[in-house]
Amino acid sequence: MVDNIGGSGSSNNEGIIKEQDRLLPIANVGRIMKQILPQNAKISKEAKETMQECVSEYISFVTSEASEKCRKERRKTVNGDDICWALATLGFDDYAEGMRRYLQRYRELEVDNNNQERGK
Repeated sequence: MVDNIGGSGSSNNEGIIKEQDRLLPIANVGRIMKQILPQNAKISKEAKETMQECVSEYISFVTSEASEKCRKERRKTVNGDDICWALATLGFDDYAEGMRRYLQRYRELEVDNNNQERGK
């Protein structure tokens, strides 16, 4: 039996999430791993599976912390600020700062794009 981690995704009637629904797609994980390696490098299936488990667990861990914050604040939607807060709370300060900068740039681009759409 697989633990119900996270709370979203496809599940059966008993509330149990299937293995393939709780993990990131292995093809995506492999593609991301290849980006940092030299072109001629190969990645074993075991390495991809290990990384798949790790990153899926990490995302679940951070999301769970952010979700708990939202629950305490009686909100239903987890947003980018909640993820940044969770990263910092869990001791991932370096990641939290990078994520805050990314989120700020993303929001600025969204405003610019919306302004351009209105101008057309």
